[in-house]
Amino acid sequence: MPKIKISKNVCKGCGLCVRICPKNVIIISKGLNDKSYHPAEYLGEGCIGCKSCALTCPDSAIEVYK
Repeated sequence: MPKIKISKNVCKGCGLCVRICPKNVIIISKGLNDKSYHPAEYLGEGCIGCKSCALTCPDSAIEVYK
């Protein structure tokens, strides 16, 4: 089962991964990271391992594990 790991303190909350995810399993968090950004957050299930989010992330804050 694929899963997504998002480096919370690297993410700037641009939302590109949210828009590109075909399964809508990534959201922008309501909480803040150490840099006062609202980072992306994986909902915990439903990832198909396509890696679109990781390839789109300009900060390389996302890793996808299959």
